[in-house]
Amino acid sequence: MARGGAPLALPLLLPLLPLVGAGAPWGIGAWHCSFSASCECDFRPDLSGLDCDLALNLFGQPLARQLIMEGLKPFVQDGDPAKPLVMSFHGWTGTGKTYVSSLVVRYLFRNGLRSPYVHRFSPVVHFPHLEQLEKYKADLKNWIQGNLTDCSRSVFLFDEMDKMHPGLIDVIIPFLGPSWVVFGTNYRKAIFIFISNAGGEQINQIALDFWRARKDREEISLKDLETSVLEAVFQTPQSGFWKSGIIAQGLVDVLVPFLPLKPHHVRQCATKELASQGLRPHPEAIQAIADGISYFPEEEKVFSSTGCKTVASRVPFYL
Repeated sequence: MARGGAPLALPLLLPLLPLVGAGAPWGIGAWHCSFSASCECDFRPDLSGLDCDLALNLFGQPLARQLIMEGLKPFVQDGDPAKPLVMSFHGWTGTGKTYVSSLVVRYLFRNGLRSPYVHRFSPVVHFPHLEQLEKYKADLKNWIQGNLTDCSRSVFLFDEMDKMHPGLIDVIIPFLGPSWVVFGTNYRKAIFIFISNAGGEQINQIALDFWRARKDREEISLKDLETSVLEAVFQTPQSGFWKSGIIAQGLVDVLVPFLPLKPHHVRQCATKELASQGLRPHPEAIQAIADGISYFPEEEKVFSSTGCKTVASRVPFYL
């Protein structure tokens, strides 16, 4: 508003527009998003489609599917959430953590992982050198602030948290709480997903305990796992969550444990992989692929040591 309450004339704004371009931390779209809670950018959620895809293609993880949908549904349907949604995926390699994160993004954004509002970080790629830790902190904070200003409906994926330098991730704590940080942008519409192998040993051990007690694997609940997983990631010096304020302050809204996979789950993965390559899923080939996987404990061979991670690479050897 100009003096006296009159609207600011458009000609007076035009000279400012070149400053709001690609070289600035926020663009024309961000200018609108900064002052509008209704800006949804590329956000086109299809939760029914996601739930269906998880039911059909995520093998052996009913608990993960349940927790993810229970976390996403109320958040997505809330036009003014109290805080960003923070989800943390934990489990052994090959159990579906990265696959599920990709599915979530695919069904939340029109352009999926290609959306400019989806940001994926790998500690090996983006934060490799410990001696540059302070630079990484500044860069990460500025990147998240700039992109949230550009679009409040953004997703940030942090892969391999178990390989991240301790102390780095805490720089994003101000973006995970209920605060409005700058420019009145509704940062509380963002989604943060952490993916980690940390806690996988504890999940595997509890799954084995259930098996030895002759309890069904599907009886395992979040209550059985949550404390052990959080303690493991918080107390492990090699974990990116070591002594992290994100854990200490309870900023994780949904902890999603991924259980170790049994041989019949591996066979399901093999069947799907053969079909995806346009190959006929012969029972003999499926069984051979599953038999080629290592299992633990060594004698009982209850769970796959690598989940379904190596299934695709084994297919050519059994055709």
